[in-house]
Amino acid sequence: MKKNITTCALVIAMIALLVFTGCAAGDVRWHETNPAGFWAGLWHGMIVVVTFIISLFSKTVEIYERANNGGWYDFGFILGILLIWGGSSGAACRRRSSRRRKED
Repeated sequence: MKKNITTCALVIAMIALLVFTGCAAGDVRWHETNPAGFWAGLWHGMIVVVTFIISLFSKTVEIYERANNGGWYDFGFILGILLIWGGSSGAACRRRSSRRRKED
């Protein structure tokens, strides 16, 4: 039973990896006449960790799309990172609630 669950988890992880790399930065569909915009930046920010790991082993995958439209792509990229990793607000909230518990 455990072997089946482990095999299933491995297959799901491999499929997810293939799906994420299919949409990674450095794709040929983005070029000077069709630059990556806000939505592409948002997606690239959300998958930045997976893309970074893959970029260590592949020269065709990049973390950041070079052919972008500037500010909107950058905004989407940063927002995507913050959506996934939560920024620092989660830590601040946990710190405040732990102080309240200590006071009680």
